Amino acid sequence: MHRLLQLTLDFFDAAPAAPARPRTRKSAPKPERPAKPAFDAPEKRADGPPAELLDKVLAPADFRHPRANREAMLGDSVVAYELRRAKRRTIGFAVGPEGLTVTAPKWVPLYEVDSAVQSKSAWIVKKLGEAGERQRRIESARIEWKEGATFPFMGEPVIVVLDPRHGFDEVGGVLETDDAALPGVARHTLRLGLPQNAQPSQIRDAVQAWLMRQAKRLFTERLDHYAPQLGVSWRKLVLSSAGTRWGTAHSDGLIRLNWRLIHFRLPVIDYVVAHELSHLRVMDHSPRFWETVGTVVPDYAHLRGQLKDEHIPPW
Repeated sequence: MHRLLQLTLDFFDAAPAAPARPRTRKSAPKPERPAKPAFDAPEKRADGPPAELLDKVLAPADFRHPRANREAMLGDSVVAYELRRAKRRTIGFAVGPEGLTVTAPKWVPLYEVDSAVQSKSAWIVKKLGEAGERQRRIESARIEWKEGATFPFMGEPVIVVLDPRHGFDEVGGVLETDDAALPGVARHTLRLGLPQNAQPSQIRDAVQAWLMRQAKRLFTERLDHYAPQLGVSWRKLVLSSAGTRWGTAHSDGLIRLNWRLIHFRLPVIDYVVAHELSHLRVMDHSPRFWETVGTVVPDYAHLRGQLKDEHIPPW
């Protein structure tokens, strides 16, 4: 049985492989600390606690992966990262919500890993800062699941209304649209068959179930739309809840798409669908692959940027 090939579309970029030749770096000698620096004795404030010590105010940025097993000083930042060993030829870097992960071949000594991390210090610190800012935006957008909660559906806001007396043709809820709504006012309402005292977890699960039904229907429709244009056949669609991947394509025609894509506008969804279907023709990210994507989605680069820049509410 031949091994299935698999390509993924990730939430975050990985850095290019590190240079193979290490460079050593000697630490500069630390200057002697004055016996009685002026900031060692915090002055008392009449209206509150003592002023913060200067060395705490000037503390370097600290990025720590929850599974960190190595640490490096990159510029003014302390970076604790996860080092993994794998069967590969080069050292690779990936920055995600948890922090920095470095993957190195089993035969590469630690001093070469340290050197590679130092050589990519500017890229690592920049990406860690961007990932932290992205996570703060996501947390600030966390939805409080209750009557009147708002969530994005295909790029537009939808308001949740609890209506236990409503008779639904669809299971669980129905979407109503007011085309006469004023500019700036949400024109979509999702009526759920839940009581007014429903728990937040009940409301969240009902909305998610509704969204996943819409995602299955829409993704199937878009796969059927683009597959003939690309000259490929897909076999099965599976909805994914992966934390770091938007989609996956297998050489046997199995397509996995993250159901959270339903939050985005249709052009962004179409880009991901076309991306995965294109892998059924070209199972890599070579120039020929991107040319294939461009035959059906000419502005894929712009849409790809939107997919990276926009954020979705945490669930």
